[in-house]
Amino acid sequence: MTQVMAQLFGESNEPLAILVTAEGTRRKTTKWKSGFYYTALEAKVPICLAYMDYKTRTTGVGMCFTPSGDITEDMKIIMNFYREKNAKFPVNFALDERYA
Repeated sequence: MTQVMAQLFGESNEPLAILVTAEGTRRKTTKWKSGFYYTALEAKVPICLAYMDYKTRTTGVGMCFTPSGDITEDMKIIMNFYREKNAKFPVNFALDERYA
């Protein structure tokens, strides 16, 4: 699936954005899916970190970066970004324990 999504970036003549909720939204998980990372890496496109902070009632795109290929270091950047964000259902949200 990551290859298919990466190909979409190369084949599109129009601007393209794909939204992926890597941590899941239905139940708590301590290991995020990594397909979004490998898709961006293969397609050579940036990862933009968007958020909806329910405590502060703010939403936005906080930062964008191009994945380096070192998933451990890049995921630490991502975990640090989301560390201070507040989920709608906090009991269902966790950072990835491998990188937190």
